[in-house]
Amino acid sequence: MFYLEFHQQRVAELHRRAEQDRLTREALGARRAARRAARRAAARRTPGAEPHTHGPRRHWFTPTA
Repeated sequence: MFYLEFHQQRVAELHRRAEQDRLTREALGARRAARRAARRAAARRTPGAEPHTHGPRRHWFTPTA
């Protein structure tokens, strides 16, 4: 009987820990999403916030004659 009670307590502890981990991950995900949304909103309000253009780049080495 002792082993059964020990097993039940361990399973209950594992369930509590899994629930706590899940809540932690959800909170972190929500915080990340809020920061991402704030960055996007700030970028839209900034007047000079234009994306980088992928125009022609300079060559690293000068062309040979």
